[in-house]
Amino acid sequence: MKKLAFHPDDSVRAFITTIPEVTYGDGPLSGVTVAVKDNISTKGIETTCASKILKGYIPPYDAHVVTLLRNSGAALVGKTNMDEFGMGTTTENSAFGPTLNPLDHERVPGGSSGGSAAAVAAGLVDCAIGSDTGGSIRCPAAFCGIVGLKPTYGRVSRYGLIAYANSLEQIGPMARDVTTLSKLYSVIAGHDPRDATSVDRPYSHIPSADIKGLKIGVPDEFFGEGVNPKVAGVVRKALEILESYGAQTVPCTIPSMKYALSAYYVTCTSEASSNLARFDGVRYGPAVETLKSWHDAYSDQRKAGFGKEVRRRIILGTFSLAAGYYGRYYQKAQTARQMVRDDLERIFRDVDVIAGPTMPDIAFRLGEKSDPLQMYLSDILTVPANLAGVPAISVPCGNVEHMPVGLQLIGRYFEDERIIDTAYAFEQGGA
Repeated sequence: MKKLAFHPDDSVRAFITTIPEVTYGDGPLSGVTVAVKDNISTKGIETTCASKILKGYIPPYDAHVVTLLRNSGAALVGKTNMDEFGMGTTTENSAFGPTLNPLDHERVPGGSSGGSAAAVAAGLVDCAIGSDTGGSIRCPAAFCGIVGLKPTYGRVSRYGLIAYANSLEQIGPMARDVTTLSKLYSVIAGHDPRDATSVDRPYSHIPSADIKGLKIGVPDEFFGEGVNPKVAGVVRKALEILESYGAQTVPCTIPSMKYALSAYYVTCTSEASSNLARFDGVRYGPAVETLKSWHDAYSDQRKAGFGKEVRRRIILGTFSLAAGYYGRYYQKAQTARQMVRDDLERIFRDVDVIAGPTMPDIAFRLGEKSDPLQMYLSDILTVPANLAGVPAISVPCGNVEHMPVGLQLIGRYFEDERIIDTAYAFEQGGA
């Protein structure tokens, strides 16, 4: 094992925990510095999900992806800041304060993997690991001008990922370029028997810029109401560039998009209500000193330990699952979720890739999205891929007001290689 000194620049507040002197070994990622989102378990290193309720929690084991990174020779340099338990789009919902966008410190880096994206964009690390529940890798990748991949659901083990919404979230790689991202993905993808949703689909692909004959579906809904016209214009120019490399664009529609956001938030808050019930001050987190009854002590602990957004989503999820409301909300959300899947499968019978903006606008200014509903609406373009479980990648494609815009590419199940090739072709200027 070799040692590497790590001295992070904290000006963007990307890290919660750092390891000043790290070690790395031999392997495909030997000497490559990697940051890990703070909701992924690391043995012997505090893991908090950016929440007060997990202060002092040191996992006794590594997540599967962390084990793979260590075995590949990577140098793990620290844990990155995030929206508490992955709930947010800006990384402002952190008990440790907001991370800043390296390109403009008055703007957010996106979320919830904002610390990972900021660390990569600022050049503090070569690459990073994040998690994506409704766009939490792709959003900060777009806002910070880097590349971020949400793999096909099940292609990367979630063992050791502290659960928020199990049926939606997926661990994925983030890097400054597609080649580095592909290299990192080749290490973390593959089967893990400890994760019941894991599939035996390893990744050993070398990106190709040859996209001649590729059919790209362009949904009307990705350029409609709520999308900044300047962002839409930049993305349309990017699609024209892909056409010049031999691809063909095909207009299409996703009628279920009008239900996607509602289906996503009912589903994720319901799962969060169940998953976060374990954080009670007894098994995890600092206990509240009280002589009250167990019920009152439990309530006080969660009020003190959880931030406002986490409490809001737990309440929403509990309400959706309550007797008398389950059929009205949760069951309808699952019907709408299937409609999204069906629409994407229909489109993929005629095209190879679906493309559009990653986010409807450029990075927000700090404090700009104080209304929770406005914040939730920002996820409209990213949640369909999570609802369907298909792969999606964000690659920088231009700028608006000196801030980056992301081109989102969505693929068929287990065709992660195809969207990576398309992103690589755009990045490299074609074959």
